[in-house]
Amino acid sequence: MFKNHPKGLIAASLANMGERFGFYTMMAILSLFLMAKYGLDETKAGLIYSVFYFSIYILAFVGGLIADKTRNYKRTILWGLILMSIGYFLVALPTPTPVPQNRYGFFLGLTCFGLLTIALGNGFFKGNLQALVGQMYDNPKYEKMRDSGFSLFYMFINVGAIFAPFAAIGVRNWWLHSHGFAYNPDLPALCHDQLNGIITPEAAQRMHELAVNAGYTGSNMTSFADQYLNLFTTGFHYAFMVAIGAMFVSLIIFVTNKKSFPQPRNLSSTATVTLDQNGKEMDAKEIKQRLYALLAVFAVVIFFWFSFHQNGLTLTFFAKDYTNLSKVSVNLGFTTLQGAEIFQSINPFFVVFLTPLVMALFGYLRSKGKEPSTPRKIAIGMGIAALAYVVMTLGSLGLPSKEEITLRGGLPDAERVTPLLLLGTYFILTVAELFISPLGISFVSKVAPQKYQGIMQGGWLAATALGNQLLFLGALMYKNIPIWMTWSVFVGACLISMFTMLAMLKWLERITGEKQG
Repeated sequence: MFKNHPKGLIAASLANMGERFGFYTMMAILSLFLMAKYGLDETKAGLIYSVFYFSIYILAFVGGLIADKTRNYKRTILWGLILMSIGYFLVALPTPTPVPQNRYGFFLGLTCFGLLTIALGNGFFKGNLQALVGQMYDNPKYEKMRDSGFSLFYMFINVGAIFAPFAAIGVRNWWLHSHGFAYNPDLPALCHDQLNGIITPEAAQRMHELAVNAGYTGSNMTSFADQYLNLFTTGFHYAFMVAIGAMFVSLIIFVTNKKSFPQPRNLSSTATVTLDQNGKEMDAKEIKQRLYALLAVFAVVIFFWFSFHQNGLTLTFFAKDYTNLSKVSVNLGFTTLQGAEIFQSINPFFVVFLTPLVMALFGYLRSKGKEPSTPRKIAIGMGIAALAYVVMTLGSLGLPSKEEITLRGGLPDAERVTPLLLLGTYFILTVAELFISPLGISFVSKVAPQKYQGIMQGGWLAATALGNQLLFLGALMYKNIPIWMTWSVFVGACLISMFTMLAMLKWLERITGEKQG
């Protein structure tokens, strides 16, 4: 699989795999943790989630700038791993739940500070490791393998991400199980309503039924709410500790393989020779054209990421509120693998499964001289993403509103949709992702002038950040408009991205030196 690729690709991929395992352990449970821990609704939790996701990617721009200025990508990456470990530790510290009102602001602030530290460390790490991989393919010997190299690199990211949700929910549910309780997705919100005195009679009756099913033998629902919330969120805290272990593994892999990574040349304003794809010196006009092309693509993908990264937010909310989770439950004896978060392992699983197939397809088309250009692949991916949300729109027609579900205290399994709806949606979204995300970073490494590699990789991530900052709009729509209408907004956003990319296609292909096969 790694034949004809540079030696350092395996080490970089493994280091990234460990870091991504820790990161996706946290992301699988973050929005639901905020709701269970602090009693936040979908909109407020979504706002924190989107600001955090924005910070992760916008700070990659800062990390890229630092690495470009110092020309020390390896040290910048190392500091990123250390900072992320500190941030995970702050979030993992168990604190009491329900949170005492006189310390509510302090504990929420501690969580947010931990998230900010993780975001800063991620900014130092993520874009610069991608730039390091791109530098491996600056060697003419490997240039033709750049797209497939980034696809392999991206596949290893998702190997770590496959198991992260299972680790997160396994630890949380194990903690509940060890104290005599079973997991139920509706109970945290009902417990908060009980403690706040706003629970409806219908919801109170359902809470009592769910409490009995979860293993409670008493009759005091306030006492149960206190106990269940504390155990539920403490399990989440311990799940975050899994991320710390993953970070140390990534750190060891990176440090022991530093020598296999390229050392960028020290570039200066007077001694820099920037070459184009034909090996000729690039003039100032060509450099500007390349930067303009990158900025144009960055602007377009904002709309795509606004839709695609809903997997940890509205799609997870949908899994919790509308999907029959009893059909995706595995009892391991000491714990039960069940929860809305489990669906977040589907996307990385499909990435690992489909990457060789997509690479084989592109390889076949390349051998026939018909491989689409990188910009065209990205445009195709945006259209495929729109199709995924069409499936969600059709599958959500006739479902009750979120407000109605809250008043009823949740839906019984008989009124919930089959998990196959989310399974099919994630399959289509993954195909779209393989046309966009790995090829997007490949596009940046291909087009960006050498002395702007780090900052332009950061620019790609900054565009992702702006899309992520808009994620909270999805949570806002989820709570306030019919669910099918929420998905249709994402259909429109993906189509806008696709048609804009197609309108710029000839210009982008000229910049990259590619022609449609």
